[in-house]
Amino acid sequence: MAFTREQKSAIMQQYQEWVAKSQAMFLLEYTKMNQKDMDTLRAKVREAGGEIHVVKNTLFGKVLSEAGVDYGKMLEKTTMVGFAFNDPPALAKVVNEAAKSEVFAVKGGFLGKVSINAVQVKALADMPPLPVLRAQLLGVLLAPASKLVRTIAEPGRSIAGVIKAYSEKGQTASA
Repeated sequence: MAFTREQKSAIMQQYQEWVAKSQAMFLLEYTKMNQKDMDTLRAKVREAGGEIHVVKNTLFGKVLSEAGVDYGKMLEKTTMVGFAFNDPPALAKVVNEAAKSEVFAVKGGFLGKVSINAVQVKALADMPPLPVLRAQLLGVLLAPASKLVRTIAEPGRSIAGVIKAYSEKGQTASA
């Protein structure tokens, strides 16, 4: 199906919006895809806070070139692009999970304007989700403070233990 110049312009404008809004993009090759596979993947991607779309390689390549992104040979064959608007590792997990089937294969992706290959997408997918990373960082930041509080409180706790032991010793002697 041939597109008119206006339709191509509208498609490229939509691609530009997605590229501008996304923190990361992951490219998939699809074969033997049916509507059920597509609907399932799109639902999982939405849950991860992103979108996934089948793109026209030449038009998407032009948009990436205008954005200053080097895409190399990633836009060959069929291409679906997952756009991570919130949490790139969450979308990378979904994309990596989809690639386990024979329908999809990871081509690579982009973190910002930096190109990453399929192995790096898998490494990103193995990272914990953003809330877990925040909790780990908070734990690392709070650990020295809690150790300091325990260190300062320890002499008082020791004195209280000695006083309690003497008071219990006095009660048992009078009984």
